[in-house]
Amino acid sequence: MTAPQDDFRLTPEAVKVLAHPLRSRLLGALRRGGPATATTLANALSTNTGATSYHLRKLESVGLVADTGDGAGKQRLWRAATSSHSWERSELAHDEDAATALGWLERDYLRLFTTDFGHWLDVAEAWPADWQDATGQGDAWVSVNPEQLQALRRDIDAVLERYRDAEPAPDARRVHFWQAAFPLEPDDVPGAGETDPS
Repeated sequence: MTAPQDDFRLTPEAVKVLAHPLRSRLLGALRRGGPATATTLANALSTNTGATSYHLRKLESVGLVADTGDGAGKQRLWRAATSSHSWERSELAHDEDAATALGWLERDYLRLFTTDFGHWLDVAEAWPADWQDATGQGDAWVSVNPEQLQALRRDIDAVLERYRDAEPAPDARRVHFWQAAFPLEPDDVPGAGETDPS
């Protein structure tokens, strides 16, 4: 699977650290808003500075956030260490705690999508018609094997990368592009129910 040049591949330790409500929100806030102090982040996320500092250090310990070195006095200025992160389920499956953490994280992202897209639907009518027409959602069904699905996702990632690398137009806005690929019949597990011929 291709990803942005600075994509962070989640290790078992990293996914266990990230699978926490405040840590996930802190990383998202830094990616979305840029560098910030623990105090600024605590105010934005309605939490306290001590807890925020602690969780930022936990994220730093696995390489997800970094101190910019530009803070004033004791105020550290934090930044997201990368613009994205990814994972392969099979790389985390051997560690039960990591697999459980990944399950929580994926469901947290589903909740985040529902919240963010729901907010867009609440305010969309206030946006110009050309923006309303350009946004939206859709679905498509294809019949592929795992290798073809990986190739399809690489193709989609390559298109996104072209736009990531392009100089933004003067009237550009940041757009959140979500992807999900999963079997249309998830209960029809390949190989399930087959008898062992031996």
